[in-house]
Amino acid sequence: MASRTPIYDALASLGPASVPRSLVIWDPPATPLSTMTSAFAAIATYLAVLYGGSTIMKGRQPFGSSLKFPFLVHNIALTIGSGLLLAVMLEEIIPILRHGGFFYGICHEAAWTSRLETFYIINYYFKYWELIDTVFLVLKKKPLQFLHVYHHSATALLCFSQLHGKTSVSWFVIVLNLAVHVVMYMYYAASTLRLRLPWKKAVTILQISQFFGAIGVCVFAAYSHWSSKWGLSRHGGCAGKEYAAVAGVVCLTSYLFLFLGFYAKTYKNDGKKGGKKVVANGSAANGHAKKR
Repeated sequence: MASRTPIYDALASLGPASVPRSLVIWDPPATPLSTMTSAFAAIATYLAVLYGGSTIMKGRQPFGSSLKFPFLVHNIALTIGSGLLLAVMLEEIIPILRHGGFFYGICHEAAWTSRLETFYIINYYFKYWELIDTVFLVLKKKPLQFLHVYHHSATALLCFSQLHGKTSVSWFVIVLNLAVHVVMYMYYAASTLRLRLPWKKAVTILQISQFFGAIGVCVFAAYSHWSSKWGLSRHGGCAGKEYAAVAGVVCLTSYLFLFLGFYAKTYKNDGKKGGKKVVANGSAANGHAKKR
C-alpha cells in the first residue's frame, strides 16, 4: 500500500533515527524557546542587535557585494524550507478535512495532531530564522521600518501563543503564510540574481490577501467557540485557549491595517516617474519592507 505521507516519509528517512522528544512535542520548559521568559528574551536580543547594529553601522560603509551570496542562500533556503513544510502539513491536513470536513478541521480537538504539533514547532523556529532578514537590512544600512520590526517580533510571539493555546485553527493561518513565503522568498532570491520579475505589487497583494483569509477563518472559529459556550449555537465549540484566539485575531488584524497602509503609501504613485516601489515581507505567519 502506498504511503499516505510520501513527502514526510522521504524527509524522515533522511534525518536521524531518533529525535529528542522535546523537539517534536511542545513540552515547556524542555522544548527550546517554549517559556515566556525565553521567548521574550530572544525578541529582546533581536531588538538589541537591530538597534545596536544600526548605531554601529552609522559610522561605517554598508556591506554590498559581500552579502550577495549569503543573502541568496538565505532566501533559497527559506523558499525550500517553507515549501517542504507546506507540503508535509498538507499531507497531514487533507485527510483530516476529508474525514471530518472544514469545521471539524479548524475546531475539533482531534485536528490538533501530534505530527501537526511538530510542524507547528518547526514553523515557530522558522520565525526566529527569519529574523536574519533584518540583520541583512542593518548591514546594508537600510532603514528599519516599524512594519518590518513589529511584524517579525510579533509573529514569533504569535506562534508561541498558539502553541501554548493549542488552537486547532492554527494550520489554516500557517498554510497561508507558508504559501506566501514560498513566493516571497523566491522573489527575493531572483532579485538577488538581478532577474527581473514583475512580482513586486503582486507579492504585496498576496500578503494582504492572506490576512483577509486568516482573519475571516479565525473570527469564525472564535465566534463558534463563544456562541457554543453561551448556548447560542449547536454547531459545537472550537478547541484552544481563549487568550490564544484573541491574540490571533488582534495580531492578524494589526498586520492587515499596517500592510494596507504600506500598500497605499508605496503604490499611490505607481506608474508615475520617480515613484519608489517596496515589497513588504510578511510571514504567518512573517513582514518587512525591503527597498530594491
